[in-house]
Order: sequence, then C-alpha cells, then structure tokens
Amino acid sequence: MSNPVTHFEVVGRDAEMLQRFYGEAFGWHIKPASPGYAMALPGDSRGINGGIGLPPEGGEPRVTFYVEVADLEATLQYIERLGGTRVSGPIDVPGGPSFALFADPEGHIVGIARPATATR
Repeated sequence: MSNPVTHFEVVGRDAEMLQRFYGEAFGWHIKPASPGYAMALPGDSRGINGGIGLPPEGGEPRVTFYVEVADLEATLQYIERLGGTRVSGPIDVPGGPSFALFADPEGHIVGIARPATATR
C-alpha cells in the first residue's frame, strides 16, 4: 500500500503576500490559522488542503509536500537507510497531526505526517 500526499506548505518572508497571491491565482479560500500562517483550502474534492505562511523560527522559504505515514520515527530511520537526512522532528502539534521533515539524497525537503487520529 502506498502513502498519500495529504498536505502542502508554502512558507516565505511575506506571509500576507503569499496568501493573497495563491488565493487569487488559484481561487483558494485562505483561512487564518495562527499569527503568520493560514490554511489554503482549494474547495474541491480532488485537491488537498495546505498551509501558507512564515517559516518556523526564521527558517528559509520553501515549498514542501507532506506524505502520510503511520510511524514517523520508523519512517525517518528507513529514509536515513535509503540515503535521506533527518531535518527535524518528530514534532507533535497539539490537537493536530505530528510531523517531521527530511531531505532526500539531493537535498529536497519533504515532510511526513501522522494524522491526529492515528495511534502512537
């Protein structure tokens, strides 16, 4: 069984500009979620929701997609054996999914997420 892409994130230096740009460019509903961050809601059953905002703790601008997995730590260890590098996490989000970031062998940052409803 494959793991689906379930979330995307666009973070950069000007969160309001990015939110306005993507909302207008693609007709997405942009819903504020926290200071400097908003949810991007495509409003179509074929699309996935995402987030647009500031990078955490002054990080670099990036576009990331998140793949759903059942076990973050086990997946990170497997990714490391395949030549990837752990970047951060696992990180638990109160009331939300837990996630981690890794770099693939060429340095692309990719996220993995475990839904809030998944057992730990």
